[in-house]
Amino acid sequence: MRVAVVGAGVMGAHHAARLAGHVAGARVTVVAGGSGAAALAATLPGCRVEADPYAAITAEDVDAVVVAGPDDTHAGYALACLAADRPVLCEKPLADTVEAAAEVAAVDAAVAARTGRSLVQVGFMRRFDPDFRALRTTIADRELGEPLLMHCVHRNASSPPRATTDLMITGSVVHEVDTVRWLLGEEVTAVTVHRPRATRHAPAGESDPLLVLLETSGGRLVDVECFVRTGVGYEVRTELVAEDGSVLVGLPTGPVRQTPGHRGTAVPADYRTRFAAAYDLQLRAWLDAVAAGRGVAGPGARDGLAAAVVCAAGLQALATGRRVEVPALPA
Repeated sequence: MRVAVVGAGVMGAHHAARLAGHVAGARVTVVAGGSGAAALAATLPGCRVEADPYAAITAEDVDAVVVAGPDDTHAGYALACLAADRPVLCEKPLADTVEAAAEVAAVDAAVAARTGRSLVQVGFMRRFDPDFRALRTTIADRELGEPLLMHCVHRNASSPPRATTDLMITGSVVHEVDTVRWLLGEEVTAVTVHRPRATRHAPAGESDPLLVLLETSGGRLVDVECFVRTGVGYEVRTELVAEDGSVLVGLPTGPVRQTPGHRGTAVPADYRTRFAAAYDLQLRAWLDAVAAGRGVAGPGARDGLAAAVVCAAGLQALATGRRVEVPALPA
């Protein structure tokens, strides 16, 4: 399967490396977008550079496209893929505005109605993580009775100054939004955002950490701690509290190292380490679906739209300090 990677930054390079080294039958044939495109292409056998990302999308030596450029380019590239009949795995967010996400979702739905397959998959990789998939089975089978609460932790060791408080909602909490919808099978109906005392490591005027409260259509409550400058490592944990017990996923695993006065496991440096297996499983499932003519094998454009709508409500809650109800998605 010949893949174009549009966006040669951190995420584009990550996807390209995993496609080339971990996904059998995949070959990155074109890299486009960003000043690092030539350097990235040079690390990939048989790969060329295309100056114009839109030309890469329509190139004859491309079967499918990974979009991993800046957030404000995602919708335009996804729409170009739809126009060219190219299956696309688009990194989150699907778009940087609700209106753009709605346009992508509407065009993808029209393509699906005409051809019988959607073309847009959104890169919410946690849906492919084995621990999260096991948790979803536990919930779906009601092994512990009805779900009541969920506690989520999303921590980064550090973030650049451009990682504003708003970006904590649209770039980090967006993952919890999708995870909650997928795990519980319910929509998020309201958002409240609290600003605790900011860490001294936060840029002036920014709030870090945040505490986000999500309410769902089934009456469950989900709290999300988002802290992107802990100085420790990358930590993502989710605890389900149900009628007859609880389940916690995301604890560090691996060798337990013991030295004088210390015993413990390593904390992953970032998301690429923590979710390495999930990224590989996501790419493999997506390309298998493309090869089989199904187009997608995970969260689609409508899921990307749903996340965008909830995050927009989250930004409003952040700005006002009030509980904000989430508008219903169009039918």
